[in-house]
Amino acid sequence: MPTVVWLVLAVLVAVLLTSWVTFTITRLDRLHARVDAAQAALDAQLVRRDAALLHVAETPTGGLPPAERTRLAELAGSALAARDVDGLGREGVENQVGRALLDLLEADGPTLAADADAELREAAARVQIARRFYNDAVRDTRSLRGRRLPRLLRLAGRRDLPDFFDIDDSVPAAPRRNHP
Repeated sequence: MPTVVWLVLAVLVAVLLTSWVTFTITRLDRLHARVDAAQAALDAQLVRRDAALLHVAETPTGGLPPAERTRLAELAGSALAARDVDGLGREGVENQVGRALLDLLEADGPTLAADADAELREAAARVQIARRFYNDAVRDTRSLRGRRLPRLLRLAGRRDLPDFFDIDDSVPAAPRRNHP
C-alpha cells in the first residue's frame, strides 16, 4: 500500500511540474511576442516623430529661420536613415531628435505655427507612450526570465534577453501661444 501512495504522489508531482513548465513557457512566449509588438510600435512612432520633424523643417510656413530648418532637416534625415540601427547608435540619434524637439517646443524656442507645434507635440507624446509600453514589456520579460527555475531549465530557449530603450523623450506639457 505505501508503494501505491508514493507512486500517486510521484505522478501528482510530475503533473504539477509539467503544468508549471508548460504555463511558464507559454507566458514567456507571450511576453516575447509582446516585446516584439511593442518594439514594432515604438519603431513606428519614432519614424513618425522623425517624419514630423522633417515635415516641419521642410515647410517654409512653419515659422523657423532657414538655418534652423536646414539643421533640423539634416537631423531628421539622419534619424530616419538610422532606423535600422540597433543599440546605442539608434538611442543617440533619437536623443538628438528629442533634444531638438524640446528646444523647439519650449517657451523660449523659436515660434512655430500652431499646426506644426501640435504635430510635433502629438508625435512626441506617442513616442513617450510607445517607449513606456516597450520598457514595461521588457521589464516583465526580464523579470520572469531572471527567476531561478526558468533560468535553470532554460525555458526561454536561445532567445536574446531584450534590452531597455532609454531616450530623453520629455516634452513640455502645456502648449504655448503661437502666432499663426
